[in-house]
Amino acid sequence: MDYKKYIGVTLDFPKKGISFKDISPLLRDPEAFHSCIDDLAKLAEPFKPDIICGPESRAFLFGAALAYKMNLGFVMARKAGKLPGVIYQISYQLEYGTATLSIPKDSFKPNSRVLLVDDLMATGGTFNALKELVQIAGGNPVGAITVIHLKNLDGAKNCGLKNSSLIDL
Repeated sequence: MDYKKYIGVTLDFPKKGISFKDISPLLRDPEAFHSCIDDLAKLAEPFKPDIICGPESRAFLFGAALAYKMNLGFVMARKAGKLPGVIYQISYQLEYGTATLSIPKDSFKPNSRVLLVDDLMATGGTFNALKELVQIAGGNPVGAITVIHLKNLDGAKNCGLKNSSLIDL
């Protein structure tokens, strides 16, 4: 399926110079969304994951649906201040600011094969931080998959993981 036609683009959002990629049209179309999850599962299979993990918030949509499709669990990496109890936390740079991700201390069984999932691969910074967070929590990050890869930002090279995407923009 040509997923590019289901991705909206908003220029200068969230700040001047950024071209925001909007997945809303893809999510609204049941055939496109279903096909997208099926195709993400095909990308995920070679990684042989035990569990899937994705950062707040758009990764929750794809990661949870993919986990369901593959009969796996899903760990939500939440923004700072969103999780109670004992957590692991990491802060990192975005292409337009900073962010912090947290996961519960007991998110992974030791050395479980963790596949990282998000809607978009930009600079690779989020995946680098998530990879480190998974390792701190005892998991083994085995790869990263996304719907969209922004090829001009070199995130696929910079993320430090084998990765695959459905769309190159």
